[in-house]
Amino acid sequence: MTRSDERASTSPGTSASERAQADAGPSAFITGLASFTGRYMAQRLRADGYRIAGTVQPGTAAPGIAERAYSADLLDPAALEAALDAVQPAVVVHLAAITQVTHEDVAQTYLVNVVGTRNLLAALARRPRPPRAVLLASSANVYGNTDADLLDETLPPRPANDYAISKLAMEHVARLWRDALPLVIARPFNYTGVGQRDGFLLPKIVDHYARGARTIALGNLDVERDFSDVRDVVEAYARLLAAAPRGETFNVCSGTGRTLHEVLDTLAGIAGYAIDVQVDPRLVRANEVRRLVGSDARLTHVLGARARIPLEDTLRWMYRAARSRYAS
Repeated sequence: MTRSDERASTSPGTSASERAQADAGPSAFITGLASFTGRYMAQRLRADGYRIAGTVQPGTAAPGIAERAYSADLLDPAALEAALDAVQPAVVVHLAAITQVTHEDVAQTYLVNVVGTRNLLAALARRPRPPRAVLLASSANVYGNTDADLLDETLPPRPANDYAISKLAMEHVARLWRDALPLVIARPFNYTGVGQRDGFLLPKIVDHYARGARTIALGNLDVERDFSDVRDVVEAYARLLAAAPRGETFNVCSGTGRTLHEVLDTLAGIAGYAIDVQVDPRLVRANEVRRLVGSDARLTHVLGARARIPLEDTLRWMYRAARSRYAS
C-alpha cells in the first residue's frame, strides 16, 4: 500500500476522527521519540510525508519533534493503548529501550527491553487496523564474540552481557506476534552523531577533544567496532519501513571495522593535537566483545546500494557541534 493509498483507505463506517486523520496523512508512531535516535527518526519520516507521534518518558519534553507526544512508559500497558488508540499509526518504529551495556540496574534492563516490548506488541496486535510495518530496533551485540570476519544474520547469537541477552530475548518475544503483525527486526551496529550522550564512547572522546582536554581515561583500545552515522541508520530504518520485508532480520552497519586507536588518530587530525590516553582498568570489561563488524549484504539486497557518510565526516560534525557549545 502506498502512502496515498493510506490516506484514502477510509470506509463508510470510519469515525469522523479517523477520517480526519486519514485526510491529514498517515501517522508514524515512534517509541523513544525524544531519544537520540528518535529525534533523527522523526525528522527522516516527516520528510516522507508522515505525521509524527510517539511516546516519551513521563516528565520528558519533546518540543518541536512531533505533532503529538504521549507520556507513556513501556511498562504501562494502559498508557500505550491510549496513545495507539489516539494515533492509529500506519507504521511503528520501536526505539525505546535501555541501551547502555553498563547500565547498573540489570532488572530494569530486562523489564524495559523485554516486557516493555511485549506490552507494545500486544497493544499493536489488538488494533482494529494493524500498522503496515513495525520495525523493532535490536542490537548487533546479540552476536557476541565470534571468529567470523564479518557478522551476518545467519550466525547463531552468542550474547556476552545482560544488555545483549535482553535484546535477543526481545527478538524471541516478538515471534509470538509474527503472524499477527508485519514485523521487521533491525540489528544496528555502533552508531553515533550530534546529540548522543557523553556516556557513550565516541561522544566522550569527541567532548574531550572539543574542550581541549590533555588526557582521557579509556578501557580496551584494541576493540574493533563498526561505526555508522545516525543519519545513515535512520535512512535504513525509513527504507525498511517502506519496503516492509515482513519477518526478516537485518544488520544495519557500514561493513568496516575501526579500532579506538584509529578513532583517536582521526580526531587528533581534526582537533590538531593528540590526547594522552590513560587505560583505566575499571573501564576494561571482563566479557568485552573484541570485534563487532557486520555484513550488510542482506540489507543491500533488499534496499539497493546506499551512500554512506564517512566516519571522519561524522566525527568532524560532532567535533564542530561540541566546540560551538563550549564557545557559546
